[in-house]
Amino acid sequence: MISVFRKLFSKEKREIQEEDPMKKFLVAGLGNIGPKYHNTRHNIGFKILDALAKEEALTFETKKLGDLALYKHKGRSIILLKPNTYMNLSGKAVRYWLEKEKVPVENLLVVTDDINIPFGTIRLKAKGSAGGHNGLKDIEAQLRTSKYARFRFGVGAEFSKGRQVDYVLGEWNEEENSAMPERIEKGIGLIKSFATAGLANTMNIFNGK
Repeated sequence: MISVFRKLFSKEKREIQEEDPMKKFLVAGLGNIGPKYHNTRHNIGFKILDALAKEEALTFETKKLGDLALYKHKGRSIILLKPNTYMNLSGKAVRYWLEKEKVPVENLLVVTDDINIPFGTIRLKAKGSAGGHNGLKDIEAQLRTSKYARFRFGVGAEFSKGRQVDYVLGEWNEEENSAMPERIEKGIGLIKSFATAGLANTMNIFNGK
């Protein structure tokens, strides 16, 4: 009888812990839906989340405003979100799932491309401007704050004046594709660290790596 009671108490305790909002995270990888965008620079957010899902045998399900997968890691519940609203309207999906899942904004991580840093460089920031990125602009407008963590993956700026859109919507070149597996693995490590070691520690470990 005592052992049964202990099991029930243990189960109840686990459920209480699981509902703790501080142990719940939303990781939103930004990109555009559709096959023609699949391997473009602008879709690195989707690419990193897809790689994490594959590594952990997770399955994305199409739900309201995006594709979602739930990743359980070291006592954390990490919701992976790929908005299906297209890049420039990413904020609607991010806000909806933050509110629905009751995830604190400090537990939000947005994964996106950045032309202002060299290819493959990863940079985690606690807040900041959108830097001309339309996806980040929309998230800031929807959340009414720029104080959310963003994981920027450098795509470089190897384009001539007026060709930025063509560049970010262009596909990775051969050299970039060769380097991609190692860079993506580093990005997966950053996501896991963000949810377990915290923002400051993760910045110290991964920034510039």
